[in-house]
Amino acid sequence: QVQVVESGGGLVQPGGSLRLSCAVSELTLDHYDIGWFRQAPGKEREGVSCISWNNENRYYSDSVKGRFTISMDNAKTTVSLQMNSLKPEDTAVYYCAAGPYCGAGPMYEHDYDIWGQGTQVTVST
Repeated sequence: QVQVVESGGGLVQPGGSLRLSCAVSELTLDHYDIGWFRQAPGKEREGVSCISWNNENRYYSDSVKGRFTISMDNAKTTVSLQMNSLKPEDTAVYYCAAGPYCGAGPMYEHDYDIWGQGTQVTVST
């Protein structure tokens, strides 16, 4: 089974940047895709971005497209989410998760089996 651990959250001013990291077990990444979800206070958990095991398919939600970039290192041990031009509405707990699907469509949390503990991102003045 894939195991994931998130890190990199913190407090940042609007317009600033943060880079989140998801450490994963590389031995199973040829069978699992990695997704980033977030949950803001009072809102449902939503898929933000995902990347396929072969580093070919990438997805971004409309709210983050053009501002966030997902990437995977060559060893397939780390999936990063570079977040630029951050807005207060980006404030949420961000979760890394492993699942079998990442394509052009929306992400569904029920497709993801392994979840990290979450890391808090706060965008505020």
